Amino acid sequence: MNAQSDNLISLCLVTYQTRDYLKGCLDSIAACPPRRPIELILVDNGSKDGTVQLIEQSFPQAVLIQNETNRGYTAAMNQALREAKGQYLVQLNPDTIVYEQALDTLADFLDAHPEVGICGPKVLNPDGTLQRSCRRGESTPLAVFAHFSGLDRLFPHQAKLAQYWMSYRQEDETHEVAGVSGSCMMIRRAVVEQIGYLDERFFAYQEDADYCFRARQAGWKVMYVPTAKVLHYGGVGGSHVEPYRSILEWHRSYWLYYRKNLAHNYPNWFNALYYLMMGVKLGSSLALQVLNLGRFSSRKRKVQR
Repeated sequence: MNAQSDNLISLCLVTYQTRDYLKGCLDSIAACPPRRPIELILVDNGSKDGTVQLIEQSFPQAVLIQNETNRGYTAAMNQALREAKGQYLVQLNPDTIVYEQALDTLADFLDAHPEVGICGPKVLNPDGTLQRSCRRGESTPLAVFAHFSGLDRLFPHQAKLAQYWMSYRQEDETHEVAGVSGSCMMIRRAVVEQIGYLDERFFAYQEDADYCFRARQAGWKVMYVPTAKVLHYGGVGGSHVEPYRSILEWHRSYWLYYRKNLAHNYPNWFNALYYLMMGVKLGSSLALQVLNLGRFSSRKRKVQR
């Protein structure tokens, strides 16, 4: 592997209690390797399930960074991104299966479209359906309300109401989006050189949305490229092991994303009301989890990663 190659793709993964899924992910890449050279960078957040031993024994070519404790997804991903030498940097979740030619397809797309800074594939659920969070519009208050109230499912072809998951666009249509899923997101090195790394105030959620927002603000396009495909299980690792923390961190991350990027578009009285509504939603999500009715750890990872 030539680390200086202009064609090099850096695959960056963060692991936490995902040994078996990680093996499936890396095996899928080894079974159908891309034609471009790749480097593999893994950051483990203190797993106790044999993840490190698996990497050392089965994937010795990988660069392995071991954290003693769970530093969260974002800080750990930044460790991998800073280590990467590739022209294109890929955030990849360990609970994914990378389909044949997916990485080359994304890299070829960036080659052909120099105005695009970030692109993501068509992400599939295990049953083969679209994981709708892989192409996202801006998470404005209207979009969020329409999503969580179900209005976007009632009116899937209304752009204003269906903005959250952009269901008004065909799922096999290549198109510009506000954000793609961090479960598999390819970033042009020039973007990193211009805007820096992920914002580590986001522990594990919304860091991908925030990064896409920053790239768009810097003049780059973000694109959904469905000719590349990845399967994403979701709901494993950190969000499965620590569901209450996942609930808290998801809500805190959206609050931070809104306050950082969107709040200036609205009057103070509206923001105060909106923050109150976020608190009510957090409380209800925690209550449902206590009652064992919530499906946060499986659903949210699927929606937000």
